[in-house]
Amino acid sequence: MASDHTDEVLDSPTGWVAEHVRTYLETNGERGHLYQGWPTLLLTTRGRKTGKLRRTALIYGQDGRRHLLVASNAGSPAHPAWYLNLVAQPEVTVQDRGDTFTARARTATAEEKTRLWPVMTSIFPLYDTYQAQADREIPLVIVERLAGR
Repeated sequence: MASDHTDEVLDSPTGWVAEHVRTYLETNGERGHLYQGWPTLLLTTRGRKTGKLRRTALIYGQDGRRHLLVASNAGSPAHPAWYLNLVAQPEVTVQDRGDTFTARARTATAEEKTRLWPVMTSIFPLYDTYQAQADREIPLVIVERLAGR
């Protein structure tokens, strides 16, 4: 991400997601971290077309200190915009409750996905359903905190 802290962050245009993000921000994740029982974080990416910062709330899992995300887009034929953004610009900002940090995001290799997919489906079983109905391989994303950030 650019070090220019004057960049405005645009929240998801989806109403319920934007409300979730607002609640999460207002309470530093005390409300909003668990969303309908699922652990969530806020992910900020840089738009691949506009260059603007984009923030959304996502279900996550963990593998040690790494955060795991699934680019399911509810099984739709297209990858979600946040995923396309991080592929183009892998440096992202993550807020996990009160901890905000810069990280590098990447798509898991096939071997990593085989091992880590069950971590995510144990949290949100619908990921298996989405994968079964999708005409694309749903990416699993590994997010690693950048040292010293």
